[in-house]
Amino acid sequence: MLEYTDYIKIFIALLAVVDPLGVAPIIAALTTRVGDAELKKIALTVAFTVSTILLLALFIGENMLIFFGISIHSFMVSGGILLMLMSISMLQARTSETVHNKVEAKEGEAKESIAVVPLSMPLLAGPGAISTVILYGQSGSGYRHFVFMTVDIVLVVAILWVVISCIPWLARHLSRTGINIFTRLMGLILSALAVEFIATGIKGLFPALAVH
Repeated sequence: MLEYTDYIKIFIALLAVVDPLGVAPIIAALTTRVGDAELKKIALTVAFTVSTILLLALFIGENMLIFFGISIHSFMVSGGILLMLMSISMLQARTSETVHNKVEAKEGEAKESIAVVPLSMPLLAGPGAISTVILYGQSGSGYRHFVFMTVDIVLVVAILWVVISCIPWLARHLSRTGINIFTRLMGLILSALAVEFIATGIKGLFPALAVH
């Protein structure tokens, strides 16, 4: 089990990756013709789907890496690079194409049900969020570690549910500039975490580079 402060750090990292406020304009655009009752259903479906995906990543992610013969250090480097690409887009107040691209946006507008695809996957529980959960999941051991990781995921999903449920209110009261400021702040945090993952992964792959 890690220190309690580490789980606060993991919570912030996961919140930065999922970035509920940053993707709020996309969600608003995809739900413009949705009534309040339907929006509540979408929020619940998204919360359930995202939590399911991230919890599966937490509990079986490392086993999947072992099955494919991928070392955790290699995954750290690749996951760090992915998070860095996402953070660069966030620092520019844009949504990374690794999360949501124009083709997926057009498909989403044409779908009657958008809660699972593209909202839950790949917009919210995309490669970045899954990689983050797997990497932090293997950083500790014991049932308490997984309990605290589960709590972090549930808290992030709860915030996500609130944001989606309040999309009409947010659209009326939050300016695009305010959302961009928050997105850039989350991007800055995410870039620092990406560097940390990449550095740790490289040290694991090349032990001679580690400082004694």
